[in-house]
Amino acid sequence: MKKFNIPHFYRSSFIAEIKNSRKSEDPKKNDFSPTLLDFGSVRFYLARHFGFCYGVENAIEIAYKTVEEHPDKRIFLLSEMIHNPGVNQDLEKLGVKFLMDTSGNQQINWDELNADDIVIIPAFGTTLEIEQILNAKGINPYQYNTTCPFVEKVWNRAAELGEQNVTVIIHGKHFHEETRATFSHSVRDSHSVIVLNLEEAEYLSSVILGEKSADDFYKYFEKKYSANFNVEDDLRRIGVVNQTTMLASETQQIADLLKDTMIKKFGTENLNEHFADTNDTLCYATNDNQEATYGLLKAKADLAIIVGGYNSSNTGHIVELCEEKLPSYFISSEEKILSKDMIIHYDLKLKKEIESRNFLRDNIPLNILLTSGASCPDALVESVLKKILSFYKDVRDIDEVVKEAAS
Repeated sequence: MKKFNIPHFYRSSFIAEIKNSRKSEDPKKNDFSPTLLDFGSVRFYLARHFGFCYGVENAIEIAYKTVEEHPDKRIFLLSEMIHNPGVNQDLEKLGVKFLMDTSGNQQINWDELNADDIVIIPAFGTTLEIEQILNAKGINPYQYNTTCPFVEKVWNRAAELGEQNVTVIIHGKHFHEETRATFSHSVRDSHSVIVLNLEEAEYLSSVILGEKSADDFYKYFEKKYSANFNVEDDLRRIGVVNQTTMLASETQQIADLLKDTMIKKFGTENLNEHFADTNDTLCYATNDNQEATYGLLKAKADLAIIVGGYNSSNTGHIVELCEEKLPSYFISSEEKILSKDMIIHYDLKLKKEIESRNFLRDNIPLNILLTSGASCPDALVESVLKKILSFYKDVRDIDEVVKEAAS
């Protein structure tokens, strides 16, 4: 796989050593068990896969290269480069300005742009409508395009479905940049509907089976379906694609449910005429990180710490998996660990940061699961590990522990 030139301060020498060792031992990714880092009084179980994925490193490399090569140009990002506050703040410090927030709200008016400006498309991609706006301004939206190739793969699959007169069911968050982009590309070639989760897929199933009316559909999925959508005609042939950062297992559950629905409606013998197999749209990195989380959770531990941006979809899903098993703390950096007795962490249900006391138990050794999302630099994970180690006396030397783990 291609190696990217990203700033060294996002890297961690000892995490890279562990990752390279695991990759060398298990190139086909058959082993999702974590790596144990035993420091004596505290032990970390490091997930088999975590941190920057291909699409993220590609986006960061293009962004930094663009800034370096055009010091006299005004450079804009459509929205956040990736869902990591530190990376976005680093780009802002270099003079990069953000045209929109992550919800698509305009921060800088289009009228302020001119043909000499550079606009970078983030890893999530963008809508056809925004591409048209930039083209009208004389700005080439494809010249500095960091759209993840796995996102583009979903778009291409949706286009193929459209050519076959198949309606595209998008598993995603309708407000997320990637889903907005995928929906925009999808509706160019086919009718489309966005479903958030299994519950919404079950509602769609009841519409297909005639248990809910067309009016029920239009009300329930308001602003989540393509223009001129006809319930009678446009739900006879369907296929499922996904926002690449969603839970792969949930995408599969949704696809299985809708497949069974089409069997009930049209019969097994006619399934191929009404349901398209789209398993090939799942992102390898999201899948690897989620499988690694399942492997991580097999270790007997006292708590889990997950590092990443609070608006990162893939990180949030990792947190959800961990919360089902043990006390879990979602933090954006080591700065959220105030002391051995106090941590500030993000609560997914409350959608805000909260404080927790005595999160580091007194038992020795303390066992901690440690991982991060696909948009989190390894350097942040290293900083979290070192911050926790600083609370303990007589811990083993990091180089010694890493050498032992990587041998």
